[in-house]
Amino acid sequence: MNPATFTTRDERVGGLGGRLVAADILNKDRVIAAEREARKIHLSFMRYLIDTLDVDSKVLAEMASAEYGIPVFDVTAMNRDMLPDHQIDSDMMMKHRAVPLFRRGNRLFVAISDPMNVAALNELKFATGMNTDAILADDTALDQLIHDIAEGSNSLDRDMATLSTDDQYDLEMRTSPAEEEADHRDAADNTPIVRFVNKILLDAIRQGASDIHFEPYEKVYRVRFRTDGILREVIKPPRNLAPRLAARLKIMSQMDISERRVPQDGRIQMKLSKRRAIDFRVNTLPTLYGEKIVLRILDPSSTRMGIDALGYEPEQKALYLAALQKPQGMILVTGPTGSGKTVSLYTGLGILNEPERNISTAEDPVEINMAGINQVLVNPKVGLNFAEALRSFLRQDPDVIMVGEIRDLETAEIAIKAAQTGHLVLSTVHTNSAAATVTRLLNMGVPAFNIAASVTVIIAQRLARRLCSHCAVSETSVPREALIQLGFSADQLHHAQIKKPVGCKHCKGGYKGRVGIYEVVKITKAIASAIMDGANSLELDRSAREAGFNDLRQSALKKCATGLISLEEVSRVTTD
Repeated sequence: MNPATFTTRDERVGGLGGRLVAADILNKDRVIAAEREARKIHLSFMRYLIDTLDVDSKVLAEMASAEYGIPVFDVTAMNRDMLPDHQIDSDMMMKHRAVPLFRRGNRLFVAISDPMNVAALNELKFATGMNTDAILADDTALDQLIHDIAEGSNSLDRDMATLSTDDQYDLEMRTSPAEEEADHRDAADNTPIVRFVNKILLDAIRQGASDIHFEPYEKVYRVRFRTDGILREVIKPPRNLAPRLAARLKIMSQMDISERRVPQDGRIQMKLSKRRAIDFRVNTLPTLYGEKIVLRILDPSSTRMGIDALGYEPEQKALYLAALQKPQGMILVTGPTGSGKTVSLYTGLGILNEPERNISTAEDPVEINMAGINQVLVNPKVGLNFAEALRSFLRQDPDVIMVGEIRDLETAEIAIKAAQTGHLVLSTVHTNSAAATVTRLLNMGVPAFNIAASVTVIIAQRLARRLCSHCAVSETSVPREALIQLGFSADQLHHAQIKKPVGCKHCKGGYKGRVGIYEVVKITKAIASAIMDGANSLELDRSAREAGFNDLRQSALKKCATGLISLEEVSRVTTD
C-alpha cells in the first residue's frame, strides 16, 4: 500500500494527514505540528488526532480505510455474544484497543481503529497462534465495544460466549418418552416457537433477570423480566401464540401439557457450557384468559460470589462468619420473598462445605444444586415434610443442617433440638426484622428459653438497587434538615456522598445490579434475658439498638451515604 500524496499550497503533505488537509478538516500547519507532537510523546498519529484535536473518529476511520486499503466495519452492529471464544482477555483488548471479530480457518479478523497498530496484531497472533488480519473500526464505537466486553466479562458471559450459534438453543430437558415423541412430532410446526422461547430464556440470563413472566390477557400477551427487583415488559407476542408458548414451556419443564385447570410446578435446565448450567423453577397458574407461567432463574454461580460481594458491613460479616464457625447453634435469615435469603444461606453453606463436614438440607424446592451437600426435596404428599426430613437427618450423623423454612411448631422444635445437641442449623423465617423473628417463633409456641439458648444470630435482609457507576450524580436538591429527618446523623452528612440516578446506555433508569441491606443481630446475654422476660418486638428491637446492631434503615442509610444506593431506594426497601 503506497500512501497517497496531496498537493497543498506550497508544500506536499502525504498520507492520512494529506487527506485531512485536502478535505479541509485540518490545515497543513496543524497536521505537521500534530505529527511532530505525536512522535514526541510516543503516541500514534490517529490517537493524537482523536484525543487532542477532537477529529471525528468516524470520519477518520473512513479516511484511513481509503488511505491504507483496509475495510471499515460497523462494530455497533456486532452481537457481542457471537464474538469468537475469548482466547484474548478484556485486559489485552483494552491494552491494544483491538477486538477479535470472527475467524475463518486459521485467520483471526481483528477490529482496530489505528491501521499502524502493528504491535497489537503481532501480540494477538502470538497469543492465539492464528494469523491476524486487520479490519478498521470507528474508534468511539470500538472503545464502547471493549468497555462492554470488560463490563460483562464475568463467568456467565464467558460461558455464553463459548456457545456456537446452534448450541445457544441446546436445552437439557428431562422429559418422558411420550412427551419427547410429541415434541418431535410437532417440531416442524413449532420451530419458531422453540427458538422464541429459548431466546427469551437466554435474554433473561444475559440481562441478569431473576424471574420471567409469561402473561395472557384478553387482547394482549406480554413477557416481563424482573431485573434488579423491578418488573419490566420486554415483548408482546401475538395473543394467539399463548397456548403454544404455554405448551412449549410445560413440555420443557416436564409438566402435563393436557392439564390446564390446576397449577403445576416444574424445572428446566439450560446448559451454557460443559461446566455451567442454569436452572429455571417453573410454575403455571390458570387465569381467566389462559395459563400464566413464571420462571424463577436459579444461577448456582450466585452462591459462589463470596460473602464480600453480598454487601455486608464489616462488623455484620464478622458476626455471620463467627456464627458459622460455631459447632452448634441456630442461624436464622429472614425477609420477604425475593430478598436474597437463599443466596445468604448458600453462601454460608459454601463456606462450611468441606470434606470433614456432613451437611444436609431439606428444601421446598431445591433451588440450587451444590456438590458435596446432601439435598432433600420435601414432598408432603408422601409424608416427607420438613419435620420428617429433620428427624431423618439427626439419625445420619450430621454436622450442619439447613432447613428451607421454619413454618410450624413441629419443625421449629426439631430444629432447636438439633441446635442444642451439637449441630449447626441454618434456616429462614418469613418476618420483617430480627425482633419480629423472635416474636414469630414465640407465637408458634416455641418456649422463650429454647429461643434464647439456641439462636445465635438473626439476619434480616432486603435487596436494594445499586446506582449505576457511570451516570449517578450528586444529590443536591434535598435540604439537610430533610436528610436528618430521614435518619442521617450530622456526622454522616459531614462525610456523605449522596447520589441520585440519571440513566445512561450502561444501565436501566440509573440503576445496575443490586446490593444487600442487612440487620445482623447476635443474641447477646442482654437480648437473651429480654427474650426470657417476655419482651415484645419493640422492646427486643430497642435492646438490639442498645447493643450496637444497626437496623435495616440504618444499614441502608450507610450505603446511601457512600453513594451506593439512592434515597429513593432507602425509602423503598426500609421503613422508619
